[in-house]
Amino acid sequence: MTSMTTRGYSDRINHAFAFAAKHHDRQVRKGTRLPYLTHPANVAVILTRYGRDEETVIAGILHDVIEDCVREHYTREMLEQRIGDKFGAEVLETVLAVTHRESDDDGSPFSPEEKRDDYLERLKDASPRALWVCAADKIHNGSSILTDLRRTLDPDTVWGRFSVGKQGTIRWYRRVHDRLAALSFAEPIMDELRVVAEQLEALSESAPAAPLAPQTPAGV
Repeated sequence: MTSMTTRGYSDRINHAFAFAAKHHDRQVRKGTRLPYLTHPANVAVILTRYGRDEETVIAGILHDVIEDCVREHYTREMLEQRIGDKFGAEVLETVLAVTHRESDDDGSPFSPEEKRDDYLERLKDASPRALWVCAADKIHNGSSILTDLRRTLDPDTVWGRFSVGKQGTIRWYRRVHDRLAALSFAEPIMDELRVVAEQLEALSESAPAAPLAPQTPAGV
């Protein structure tokens, strides 16, 4: 029997891209005109660079759907069910592990800082697959900030996109890196995440942050 070599993405990964494109339709990256799908696509590229399996890449593509795509006709529960039905329980579990929650177990709404604290706390129960997605997500988001800062003459136009401002945004990437390290996640991708955090921290003494402002989804 002649063996067959699969080239390019699988049907399941192509299906995941189509699913993400449908649900992120008309969403753009924060402060830009880039289609939001460029973010999960880049997360998939990063995960593929590190040789991650299909389930991890699919979770990377879908990681923001539940968090950012609740709208008319789609509740959070419906999105969870659709992902589970179409891509399986492991993908759904991974996506949920890296999805920010809006409220605690009793239904009390989180403040922005509490939401981030809850995200970091829940990583202790996350699978290694979810930690890979977390790291790849933050690498692309942080690298995008750095790229935009290099392209602008007014850094405040970049920092002003984020509800926690310049210092809060810089601190967030360091917190994620340090939390993953504390959980003994020592995969090669951590070197790349560390460099992103350090490059952002190198900007911490530069021009003052812009005033805080409400934002569209960005996956910080």
